[in-house]
Amino acid sequence: MKKISVIALVGVGLLLASCDKGKTAETAATAQEQTVAESKGETLAVDTVTSIVNWKAFHKGGMAPRWGTLTVKSGDISVDGGQVSAGNFVIDMNSIKVDPASVTEKDKKPADLEAHLKNPDFFDVAKNPTSDFKITSVTDLKEAPKDAVAGANKTVSGNLTLSGKTMNVTFPAKVDVAENTAAIQAKFTVNRADWGIKFGTSEADPAEWMISKDIEIAIDVKAKK
Repeated sequence: MKKISVIALVGVGLLLASCDKGKTAETAATAQEQTVAESKGETLAVDTVTSIVNWKAFHKGGMAPRWGTLTVKSGDISVDGGQVSAGNFVIDMNSIKVDPASVTEKDKKPADLEAHLKNPDFFDVAKNPTSDFKITSVTDLKEAPKDAVAGANKTVSGNLTLSGKTMNVTFPAKVDVAENTAAIQAKFTVNRADWGIKFGTSEADPAEWMISKDIEIAIDVKAKK
């Protein structure tokens, strides 16, 4: 009976994975860490009150999605000639929150998931209390993919550090520059295993394999003089 149950679970996992119905953002192109863009022009401080990072994670095929927020601890955006030339922001990993609306099972609690995400299975925040993103390039976007953030006009590349490992990611973004202000909005999907976050990715355990490797990240960073 146990053997049949495991086979059935694997079959369901394959079916759900083929649907991929939970994903709503394009997968970011990933590469090795690159040289950070040189800061030129005027430097604007990130507004940590209005800036936010939203995240969303899934089980296979988009089943039982979980989502929540992270706060931006610090950062800055450089503007030169009306264009963003460089920038960085630091994310407080201890601030990770799970939206209670995403936890519908009676036997599950948002606080328990928050604690799990903070432990060594995932982000190990005691060892890595912050994550960060450092821009390596900003170029014009000719045509935005269908799943890009609304109004996307630029392609942004940057070094994203998660759980102590740094990889370069490239994604479409909406970049706005006005007098004494700048803003970057984007949404993209990354494979957490690229950063060595591999809990629940082993196909040897069908129960854990039901956890998707995808993490959807939505950034909304505002800076001002």
